[in-house]
Amino acid sequence: MKHDYDARHLNIETFAKADANIEGSKRLDHFDRLLEEAQGAGAQNPVHFSAKGSTRPNGGTSEQIWLALTAEVALPQTCQRCLGPVDVPVSFTREFRFVASEEVAAIEDEDAEEDVLVISRDFNLLELVEDELLMALPVVPKHEVCPGAMKPQVADRDFAEAEQEKPNPFAVLKQLKKRP
Repeated sequence: MKHDYDARHLNIETFAKADANIEGSKRLDHFDRLLEEAQGAGAQNPVHFSAKGSTRPNGGTSEQIWLALTAEVALPQTCQRCLGPVDVPVSFTREFRFVASEEVAAIEDEDAEEDVLVISRDFNLLELVEDELLMALPVVPKHEVCPGAMKPQVADRDFAEAEQEKPNPFAVLKQLKKRP
């Protein structure tokens, strides 16, 4: 039996017990916080995502609910070397385990290698995709090799003039040495 799952309103338990998959693409303009990081550029860029639900034995009589999630996007940024535009590839692959309550999630998340989330009948998968892509952003976006030669220049004229006006400290010492 084939199900059509809605990424914005996903019943995680049903999705996982069906060993279901969901794949899709949404334009960057569907993700407000990512679009803000891109300073409004690249609104048409696709955000590709893929999710697979599954259950795993818990060691007891119950099963654990799991979600494997991947996503990728080319996010327009400003290169911090040349200050020109650069499309930064951002992607992640993560696994999430779902538990019954916030209290259990808080306790188990401390010791678990995977992320522990609270199970929901109305889970917004696209919100999780956006969160994970934001966390995967590089701290310093830059080109592998900047397209043009960078020409160092002083941006503050007063700063450059102040540098020129400072006396050489060794010249001051030389003057002191000449005094009788």
